[in-house]
Amino acid sequence: MNKKVIGAAVVVGLLGGLSGLIYLLTSNSVTIGYNQGYQPDQPIAFSHELHAGQQKIDCKYCHVAPEVSRHSSVPSLNICMNCHLTVGLDKPGGQKLMEMNSNGEPIAWQKVHLLPDHVKFNHSAHILKGKVCQECHGPVETMPVVYQYSSLSMGWCVNCHRKPENNAATECSTCHY
Repeated sequence: MNKKVIGAAVVVGLLGGLSGLIYLLTSNSVTIGYNQGYQPDQPIAFSHELHAGQQKIDCKYCHVAPEVSRHSSVPSLNICMNCHLTVGLDKPGGQKLMEMNSNGEPIAWQKVHLLPDHVKFNHSAHILKGKVCQECHGPVETMPVVYQYSSLSMGWCVNCHRKPENNAATECSTCHY
């Protein structure tokens, strides 16, 4: 076979493979390896449906300062005790909180929304642009047990940033180390 034909076939194969990889990374069609639906067991049975839904407690009351920090905080026991010194003490979760508070134990919440280590997501940049928590985290106010609602894949993020109202600077170094 002619060397030019073999060379052309190799180039076409490499370009095709690269095109396929780019498609997979920037589309929502592949969520394997991401954690959509992930729902870890938590140390306390906490209901977002009750707290954020029925009680209408703002996300930013428990998840402090996402508008000024890269990360949204995980609620400390002190945040929980602001209310649970006086309410819910007849419930198993309230009793466990009181016991942990008496023993000086922190709550070992399990992270729900997982991103690869090389990704640097900035909560404050999104909150300051007017995004609400539900756009990424889903309808948490309806979740008895919170789970990772969105794939949080690169394609999922890129598709959001392609919308005219979200067309922000998205150089590679904005989101990746």
